[in-house]
Amino acid sequence: MRDAVVTETGDRIRWAELPGAEPARVYLAGLGASAAPYWAGAAAHPRLVGRRSLLVDPLGFGISDRPAGFDYTLEGHADALAAALRAAGVSGAEVVGHSMGGALAIVLAARHPGLVSRLLVVDGNLDARRPERGGVGSWGIASYSEEEFVRGGGWEEFAELAGSEWWATLRLCGREAVYRSSVHLARGSTPVMRELLMALRIPRTFLWPQADGPFPGAEQLAASGVRMVPVPDCGHNIMLDAPDAFATAAAEALS
Repeated sequence: MRDAVVTETGDRIRWAELPGAEPARVYLAGLGASAAPYWAGAAAHPRLVGRRSLLVDPLGFGISDRPAGFDYTLEGHADALAAALRAAGVSGAEVVGHSMGGALAIVLAARHPGLVSRLLVVDGNLDARRPERGGVGSWGIASYSEEEFVRGGGWEEFAELAGSEWWATLRLCGREAVYRSSVHLARGSTPVMRELLMALRIPRTFLWPQADGPFPGAEQLAASGVRMVPVPDCGHNIMLDAPDAFATAAAEALS
């Protein structure tokens, strides 16, 4: 396990690292997830193995610190990740992000272009979304006030909705981190993630579950240079549901 101090108050981001060739690959998991359980299989897959791989948990999640005073905006997360990557000697990385991790990867590439040479977004959040009570995602969490979610029973209510797989890692996160990250993910970055992705001038690929149907705005994304790839026989967690198909698509995107 590696770590780096990323805030003035001494908070640390931590990551698991697999040795290999440069440039490094950086793997980011989704809201309330942890990079190692979500990404270890992909990083070690025969189609992807051999590259230096950093499985990084943003502040508030996984094995990283959970400061209650951090703002957990997408921009704040991205800047803290950038500090960790620079401390690790990373530049020109191939960044792979799932769900919220995809949104963070986009914001990271936009704010710190020297750190990112290629981008693979795996069913990532591209748009703002209205909070919705009972929704199983950031928009559901964002429908609470922070007081309601952190101390007023919202955390326990959401545990019933999350499902055992997500709750396995979500339960280990900081409550303030989950709530504030959800609010800012539902609100979106400025400009919003879709616009940032289309404006980037690096190789970009977007994967989504084929079963979800046509991806909204796919033609505009493709016209901006984003390679759009539907993946069959999977749900939102593409790399877990269809590991071989994911590895094949990822190897093509990162070559």
